[in-house]
Amino acid sequence: MATASTPRILVVGGGYVGLYTALRLQRKLKRGEAEITVIEPQPYMTYQPFLPEAAAGSISPRHVVVPLRRVLDKCRIVPGEASAIDPVRQRVTVVTPATAEEGGEALELSYDHLVLAPGSVSRTLPIPGLAEHGIGFKTVEEAIGLRNHVLEQLDIASSTRDAAVREAALTFVFVGGGYAGVEALAELENMARFAVRYYHNIRPEDMKWVLVEASGRILPEVGDDLGTYAVRELRGRNIDIRLHTRLQSCDHRVAVLSDGDRLPSRTLVWTAGVKPAPILAASGLPLNERGRLRAEATLNVIGAPGVWAAGDAASVPDLTAEQPGTECAPNAQHAVRQAKALADNLVATLRGRTPTEYRHKYVGSVASLGLHEGVAFLYGRKIKGYPAWFMHRAYHLSRVPTFNRKAKVLAEWVLAGLFKREIVSLGSLEHPRAEFELAAGGGRKPDVS
Repeated sequence: MATASTPRILVVGGGYVGLYTALRLQRKLKRGEAEITVIEPQPYMTYQPFLPEAAAGSISPRHVVVPLRRVLDKCRIVPGEASAIDPVRQRVTVVTPATAEEGGEALELSYDHLVLAPGSVSRTLPIPGLAEHGIGFKTVEEAIGLRNHVLEQLDIASSTRDAAVREAALTFVFVGGGYAGVEALAELENMARFAVRYYHNIRPEDMKWVLVEASGRILPEVGDDLGTYAVRELRGRNIDIRLHTRLQSCDHRVAVLSDGDRLPSRTLVWTAGVKPAPILAASGLPLNERGRLRAEATLNVIGAPGVWAAGDAASVPDLTAEQPGTECAPNAQHAVRQAKALADNLVATLRGRTPTEYRHKYVGSVASLGLHEGVAFLYGRKIKGYPAWFMHRAYHLSRVPTFNRKAKVLAEWVLAGLFKREIVSLGSLEHPRAEFELAAGGGRKPDVS
């Protein structure tokens, strides 16, 4: 049982780092050795590499998320968002749902050790029309919303006689050629290609899928050769890859590109990178030029005793790199391993031992290009096609937290191989009260915009 003298560990964020750190801490700490509190706005952790498959209907949305209260049963879960950090007074201000709804005072939590893992947010640009018409792809809600949206566009195209509306409905523009953009586009194009066989007046070649990338390559993590292979494979499916191209505007549902092309489109998906959570900039803690916390190899924040960071939030030196000054890439591979190292170092500190430095040699990357297609760069070997796709699934199945989730995801993959895809749009789930409001309002259509 915790007492006034029990060390208080406060974990900000319930993503990769937050969940894995808290999970390891509750396993390694003895009862009463420390009190662990996790602050997270959502009651679950999202396994983001599975979002493209969730969007395509290969995995149920419920199996892409991990409920924090069930997994972290020895931790205190505080639903809310950290709005301010005071490292001098060792306090964090939290805006809870009750605070936001009732207008009361924010919750203030004190700590002895603070783990900063707030993750990242979408990095957007001041592009005209982006805020009004763009669709993100970082949360499970966005993934399922995008799936419903794509299927609804097929319904619109099938039912209209207006050629302009039909063209815009069947044009899908994705901005950003990293993992999120390429995998989301590839999976959704697979799904839509399957779905149109049930539409009497839409053919696969009627659809136009466009990937816009500002640099000269896609999937830079897998290397130039595999990136070139990915471009060739996607273009072989009639996907339009625009390299060295930027989105300049998307006002009035028209995507204007830097190459001068204008694409009427009702679907514009923004996956052009992420940036650290805004709370870091207001913390007063040392940041690098990209806004990430400067951390030592032990995962302590430089110049801030008792403050720890890892994952997207931290700039951690890569001790295995040949070139001095190299930082660990902000990806899931490092985040999961850093979280375990951070938890071990925190336990060592509580027990009066010396923390160890984080070392992990990057083993490579895997990416899916849709069903049965992928690329992988592992231990210096380049792998393409079905073997790479299989490795992509095997790797992420091994990394998704809890045996429960692993079993359910595997079962869904097996069933998906035996039966046909589900292509039902449940867009009404986004506005579940709309029908009742229509009835209660005397037939007046409610505003759900």
